[in-house]
Amino acid sequence: MPENTETPQPAAPGAGRAAAADGKAVAPARRRMRLSLLTRWTALVATLLTVGILIALGLMRLLPDNPGMVLAICLLCVLPLSIITIRAQLQHMLSLFRALTGTVTAYRDGDFSFSLHWQQNDELSDLVTAHNALGDVLREQRLALVQRELLLDTMVQNTPVAMLLLREAQQVVFANIAARQLLNEGKRLEGHRLADILARSAPALGDALARGGDGLFTSGEGEEEEVFHLARRGFSLNGRKHELLLVRQLTSELRRQEVQTWKKVIRVISHELNNSLAPLTSLANSGAELVRRGQTERLPQILGTIEERTRHLESFILGYARFAKLPAPRLESQDWSHFMARLGQQVQFQLLGELPAEPCCFDAAQLEQALLNLLKNAHESGSAPDAVALDLRRVQGLVRIEVLDRGPGMSEAVLTNALVPFYSTKRSGTGLGLALAREIAEAHGGRIALANREGGGLAVTLILPLPPA
Repeated sequence: MPENTETPQPAAPGAGRAAAADGKAVAPARRRMRLSLLTRWTALVATLLTVGILIALGLMRLLPDNPGMVLAICLLCVLPLSIITIRAQLQHMLSLFRALTGTVTAYRDGDFSFSLHWQQNDELSDLVTAHNALGDVLREQRLALVQRELLLDTMVQNTPVAMLLLREAQQVVFANIAARQLLNEGKRLEGHRLADILARSAPALGDALARGGDGLFTSGEGEEEEVFHLARRGFSLNGRKHELLLVRQLTSELRRQEVQTWKKVIRVISHELNNSLAPLTSLANSGAELVRRGQTERLPQILGTIEERTRHLESFILGYARFAKLPAPRLESQDWSHFMARLGQQVQFQLLGELPAEPCCFDAAQLEQALLNLLKNAHESGSAPDAVALDLRRVQGLVRIEVLDRGPGMSEAVLTNALVPFYSTKRSGTGLGLALAREIAEAHGGRIALANREGGGLAVTLILPLPPA
């Protein structure tokens, strides 16, 4: 009768233990010839039947006249032998099933360090091999997941951005190192309520949170003033609402940008001053020489040129001053028809469509200045005067104003930098027209966009959330 020579160690379901205690599959020293379970059990039953027949034949010779006694003796001999043999065979399988139950329980508990071994080369051996392969895959996936979680936690903990994760009750469930240093002197924040944290932190952070949305805020005064950016994002996690707060310190970056901006402004002003003062100096010397010689007939031309360059320099300086001292907009009720009529008296343009009937609240002087700059740029683009148009529409609570021309448009590089202050492609340009229009639009809570038109030309769009009067 075929028997197992090795029994797998049973794994207790509660303990999650399996056959191989070292966590590695034990390869058999040699593979036996494959015998299926059906073949083995058929051989076992045939063997037991043969034994029973032989016993019966032997007893028939001893007790030929008593068949009942022969049957009883055969049953007494064969039944216990069959039970013991079948139980021995099933005991190995039951041990394997208990071991499988234990490893599955270990997998459920997150322990993938165990594997099994079945010495017989049959269907159960294939099952054990597949089970061990599943354990190897789960172990590799778990290791990769742990490595990714460790990498993500390391990145989150060491990022300079302070991160706070809040539950519905505004209770902190996660805070990285930057958040602990910024808000709690490096101590843990998990479990604390946001209101308690804000009571101990700078009032500027509480004010920024109360305003809602993203934005900048400053903390401290004088030399200790710090600039921060607050970003808020809401999402659902495990069916519960959470909010992520990101606080980033921008002081050093803004100071570097401020220095770079000042350097650029100084270069631009220096360049413009030199371009104007050098001709003025030359013209003044020429005028003095002509006076010394008594040749005064060219003096009016020289003085006119000096006056023209002086006025250009004055307008240049005034443009910078106006950009730097733009006041907060004064919102007043304005009628669109009167506003457009006043604008049309200063610059030529074609009005497309119908104006909104209802008045809106905006700063008429600032919006007029922005549109004058845009319309002036449209005329200076090389577009035909009658192709310069203005389209004003009210869409879903927003006012959309488009200034259109049929000039050459802008390249991708110019579109990228056109709204940057002091950037200009014109020889005599200051680079402040579009920048001032952008500043006015953002002061009204809106934005400005530039795009090339199909068929040539440029479309400059002001999108303003103007409230009704």
